[in-house]
Amino acid sequence: MLCYPTFGGSGVVATELGKGLAQKGHKVHFITYLQPVRLDFFNENLSYHQVYIPNYPLFQYPPYELSLASKIVHVVLYEKLDLIHAHYAIPHATAAYLAKQILKTKGIDIPVITTLHGTDITLVGKDSSFEPVVEFSINESDGVTTVSQSLKEETYEHFNIQRDIRVIPNFVDLERFKKQKKEHFKLAICPHGEKLLVHTSNFRKVKRIQDVISVFERVRKEMPAKLLLVGDGPERVQIEELARSLEIQQDIRFLGKLDAVEEVLSVADLFLMPSEKESFGLAALEAMACEVPVISSNAGGIPELNQHGYTGFTSPIGDVEDMTKNALHILHDDHLATFKHNALAHAQNFDIHKILPLYEQFYEQILAERVVISSL
Repeated sequence: MLCYPTFGGSGVVATELGKGLAQKGHKVHFITYLQPVRLDFFNENLSYHQVYIPNYPLFQYPPYELSLASKIVHVVLYEKLDLIHAHYAIPHATAAYLAKQILKTKGIDIPVITTLHGTDITLVGKDSSFEPVVEFSINESDGVTTVSQSLKEETYEHFNIQRDIRVIPNFVDLERFKKQKKEHFKLAICPHGEKLLVHTSNFRKVKRIQDVISVFERVRKEMPAKLLLVGDGPERVQIEELARSLEIQQDIRFLGKLDAVEEVLSVADLFLMPSEKESFGLAALEAMACEVPVISSNAGGIPELNQHGYTGFTSPIGDVEDMTKNALHILHDDHLATFKHNALAHAQNFDIHKILPLYEQFYEQILAERVVISSL
């Protein structure tokens, strides 16, 4: 598994996929520059290989892709890997291609599967300085998947892709992400029975957290409410200033980065995701698994997850008035229990135990195709 080790969706999916595969008996090796944040338990089938980046005065920017490719070659040779699964096109699919070419000189032809997660296509990939590399890396992969139909279509639209792309949606571990009894936590935050709204993200502009604040301010005018913001990033200072300028900071708590986000979701009444771009909406799925309905934009693959009028509502990007109207509808005592029930029911369709076999089948298909090709 090649992935980013951070709190972002691609790294979370890669880590949870690897953990799930290891629990089923597969040998899984993570290769990245830091231990992934969710690689948090011991299993005899899991290994982590750190990529060390040399800091020579000659390099203004250390060449991570080359160090990564070298580490891949090393691990494949000495751990006898069967395939490489690269999560996120840059730099992982590119480094995997380079490693594959090096390994061919040593008599090893290892297949590479690339999973596209979103911003590697919608933001980074469209940058003219990266576009040829992204396109090449996808076309040279032995297998390609995306996390939503929307992302698949956008990939074909913006790149000259000459191969099939398989849609395998993101998933959730329902044994971890489930509603827990945390009444004491809810009482501490909402001592007077206020409704509790939650948003989690990496606080980038694309997440439109200012819309979260705008929706909350409007909801708060209609009913007692509190807001929890989980995560951190470049927009946090501006969002804190916005809350103070609106004089609602006393009803908002910034919790920073949390590993046990399921404990917060367990006491939430509503999850807000007004993103400008979102290939799938993994954070929303985790909320739904904890019986939290979702108010979201209709960006990217979100409508494939958040079913309008059933698990929550979708609105045009930036339409905080519509989001507020929908939020108030869900939060009404006559509706909230039904939406909570529906959220969990739909989240069960994305149980890791249902999605994991789709990856296993794809692995087997790609491995079988390599055997056929090598025999020709």
